[in-house]
Amino acid sequence: MKQLISAFLALLIASAPVFANEPITEADSPIVVYQVEEAYDEVKSNLELAITGQGMLITNTLHISEMLERTAADTGLGKPLYGKAETLEFCSIKMSYRMSEAHPANMATCPLTLSIYQVAGDSDNTFIAFRRPAMLGDAKAVEQALLALLDGIVRETIE
Repeated sequence: MKQLISAFLALLIASAPVFANEPITEADSPIVVYQVEEAYDEVKSNLELAITGQGMLITNTLHISEMLERTAADTGLGKPLYGKAETLEFCSIKMSYRMSEAHPANMATCPLTLSIYQVAGDSDNTFIAFRRPAMLGDAKAVEQALLALLDGIVRETIE
C-alpha cells in the first residue's frame, strides 16, 4: 500500500504543471518570457483581464505582426516572424509616481508593456514577454515592485 501511495504521489507531482508557470529565460536576462500551450486569443483575453483587474487601463495595443506583414513588401523583410504578435501598453499611476520620485528620467519606462506572441508556424505555443525593470536613482525597491507587478499579471494570466 505504501508503494502504491508513493507511486501515486510521484505521478501526481510529475504531471503537475509546476514548471509551466516559470519564465523560460535566464534569471539575469533583460527580457522575461513565459510560454504556455494555450490559444493566443484566450491568453490575450486573460492578459487583458489581469491588467484591468489590477485597476489599470490598457491605453494602446500595438499590432506588431500586422505592421510587419503590412510593410514586408516595402521593406524587403518578407520572412514572417510571428503568427500573431501584439504589445499592450498600460499605466500604474502609483508606480509611475514612485519611479519618477526615484529619478525624474525614469518616466522613460512608461507606459508599462506586456507583449504577447506566437512564433510563425507554431500556433500551439503562446508567449508573454516583458522588460525587466531597470531605473536610475535609488530605485531598487521600485524595480522590485514593478517586477512583482508585471510577473504577477503574467502568472495570473497563465494559471
